[in-house]
Amino acid sequence: MLLSNSLPQLWLIYALLSLVVLVTGHLGIRFLPRLPRWIVTGVVAGIIWMPASYALPTLEQAEPHSGIAPAIVVAAVAMLQGKGGAMLGASLLLVVGMVLGALLGFGVWSLGRRPVVAKASDVKQPKASSHERQEPVIG
Repeated sequence: MLLSNSLPQLWLIYALLSLVVLVTGHLGIRFLPRLPRWIVTGVVAGIIWMPASYALPTLEQAEPHSGIAPAIVVAAVAMLQGKGGAMLGASLLLVVGMVLGALLGFGVWSLGRRPVVAKASDVKQPKASSHERQEPVIG
């Protein structure tokens, strides 16, 4: 069975599904210019990929079950359980993830920018001697 009690498989499936969400979301907002599109994609990536630790009480009340989960899931469960402290911590991690994602989106945008091309009037044409072939120039 694909989904057994394996936590690494769960994280792998979560990573693959979140990549699908990010790619389709990025393609879905193609109407935006590049900078806002990359920043929005980075913010969403920060929201869904920021990890947070959690602790849930077990039925035996001996020791709580603890682990790491996406901060958005920890915040949602804490809100449903009415635990303000856990929700505050996860919410702060969500804000940090959003800021880091926005910075990453800005970095991707700045790496993808094309260098400014000089105008054709500013570029000096090399003088060709009479015996060399001169290539045609458009513009």
